[in-house]
Amino acid sequence: MLYLVPTPIGNLDDITLRGLDVLKRADLIAAEDTRHTAKLLNHYAIKTPQQSYHEHNEQAVTPKLIERLQAGETIAVVTDAGTPGISDPGYRIMRAAIDAGVEATVLPGASAVVPAIVLSGLQVSSFTFRGFLARKSGRRKNEMLADQDSPHTLVFYEAPSRVHEFLRDALTVYGDRDVAVVNDISKMYEAAWRGPISKVLEDLPSEDQRLKGEFAIVLAGSGEKARVRGQQDVNTKPKRVRRHLRDKQDQEAD
Repeated sequence: MLYLVPTPIGNLDDITLRGLDVLKRADLIAAEDTRHTAKLLNHYAIKTPQQSYHEHNEQAVTPKLIERLQAGETIAVVTDAGTPGISDPGYRIMRAAIDAGVEATVLPGASAVVPAIVLSGLQVSSFTFRGFLARKSGRRKNEMLADQDSPHTLVFYEAPSRVHEFLRDALTVYGDRDVAVVNDISKMYEAAWRGPISKVLEDLPSEDQRLKGEFAIVLAGSGEKARVRGQQDVNTKPKRVRRHLRDKQDQEAD
């Protein structure tokens, strides 16, 4: 049987008893980074052997794992943090298991999406998970435009080195909506910056300080009229947006 097992996104205690049981009983753990997963396994004295399984080798490794599953073995798939298949390896082997008629399941457990939304203080009745957008600003803004008029709360993941740039693009596309930037959920230095995008940009540590950790960005939907500040049309930036962008350009010139 194939198990996709969520692992802690920070605190090592945030793993279910069932998850630990599966990791102990499995014949093999297919891990995104075996060195990272070894810390979790050592913490719980789990001796199950590991095999590397990540975005760069999953196409080649998946058929071999399916063969082992068909031979009667139990395999647990884990990523560095959170639920496999959510912006991480896991989708391909789940799809392959279904196609091959192999029994497969996903355990409930850790994921940054729901805690980030609740921490944001924004409405949680409906949301759209967008994960990681394009790395380049031009493509990223085009992808943002698809949700410009969405009434749902939007949830993004972003690398620490691109958080400021992401927020500047969001300010351009969405206007000065409320946002929450959540960092290192469940870890010792968990933090959340909340407010209009322009204010959060001012409150965040500067880009020179090189942010670290995992970031989830939760943005108010267009339906939250009381929380949306400024125009939403990318071609008609409000004064506050234009002033912020001009100040940024001046800083870069300096």
